[in-house]
Amino acid sequence: MNWILGIFLGLGCLVIAVWVGGYGLSAVLLCLALSGLFYLAVHLFNVDRKFLWALYSAGLLVRLLVGAGTFVFKQQAFFGGDAFTYDTEGYAILRAWQGYGPLSAASVDGGGIFWGMPYLVAAIYALVGRNLLAVQFVNAVAGAATILPIYLCTQHIFQNVRTARLTALLVAFFPSLILWSSQGLKDAPIIFLLAVVMLATLKLGERLSVKYFAVLLAALLGLLSLRFYIFYMVAAAAAGAFLIGMRPVSAQNLARQFVIIVCVGLALTQFGVLSRAGEQFQTYGSLDAVQRSRLDQARSAESGFGKDVDVSTTGGALSAIPLGLVYLLFAPFPWQLTNLRQAITLPEMLLWWSMFPLLVLGLWFTLKYRLRQALPILLFTTMLTLAYSIFQGNVGTAYRQ
Repeated sequence: MNWILGIFLGLGCLVIAVWVGGYGLSAVLLCLALSGLFYLAVHLFNVDRKFLWALYSAGLLVRLLVGAGTFVFKQQAFFGGDAFTYDTEGYAILRAWQGYGPLSAASVDGGGIFWGMPYLVAAIYALVGRNLLAVQFVNAVAGAATILPIYLCTQHIFQNVRTARLTALLVAFFPSLILWSSQGLKDAPIIFLLAVVMLATLKLGERLSVKYFAVLLAALLGLLSLRFYIFYMVAAAAAGAFLIGMRPVSAQNLARQFVIIVCVGLALTQFGVLSRAGEQFQTYGSLDAVQRSRLDQARSAESGFGKDVDVSTTGGALSAIPLGLVYLLFAPFPWQLTNLRQAITLPEMLLWWSMFPLLVLGLWFTLKYRLRQALPILLFTTMLTLAYSIFQGNVGTAYRQ
């Protein structure tokens, strides 16, 4: 099975390179080079290697085809116009690196709140030239590679190979995960880094490890550069899990968890994260700022909802949660499908709605039998879900998130 999928992946890459032309060849070569790192990682973990290699090959090939189709038919703006912003900013950074102009003040000191993606694009362009398809293919690698930390997290929590395989299969082939990880957007690296943070947190909750501490720190800093509020939530979830404890209470476990929290705090302080946190929360963390952002989303698009909702007060924010939660989990609804962009989401929404009872059942099982082991994931997911329920005011954005 592995060699058959390897042949299909190789033929698919060849077809894409020929189909797209010059852009395709360099993008494919970069993609294959990064794929080698995934195959090496699976080999080092030595867990269900044949299955993970085969699943990665299949998941990557699907993403490459979707990405190439988006690129050839010039549909990047249809699926996410932010890709062009990252392309422009990334190329400007590359030109500055090459001595053709200065970096902006925000780029130099990291003052921009989402500066990570332009720098990633610039790094890719430094390797292969200005090539948006290469960015899409790097994201495709990140999206397909997410199966590894997800598989390891699931296996760690439930100690069940079938459950881990099913979870990895859903990550590899769920339609929206394929779509968003084949575009020049930052969704794929964010999801990959989130999975890595959770895996490192679970491993550190079991025993101290310099390797997993370094992985946790690197993934947290990556998230900070891509979406700062995700960083604070996942850091809080990890810290909360360490404080409460993911293992039975003992003096040794408490000491280990205390050491991890202190070390992470010191490391983040060294990188200037904590000093910047106050500025970011002052600018973006107030309910007034959330209200302005939410109202802009609700009024700036036809798919806005809750235009009369006011979340600028604590009471208003709490009262917005039920409506926001329904839209976040279930929108778009059939009566909201007024154009092609919305209509193509319907098949996946039908699949998601049919799976929701299983989600509830699985959540009940986890809370009853695996609460400590799954604590960081449950804390983070709960915080992010409540936050999005409050400040999302657009059906399209809620669906993507």
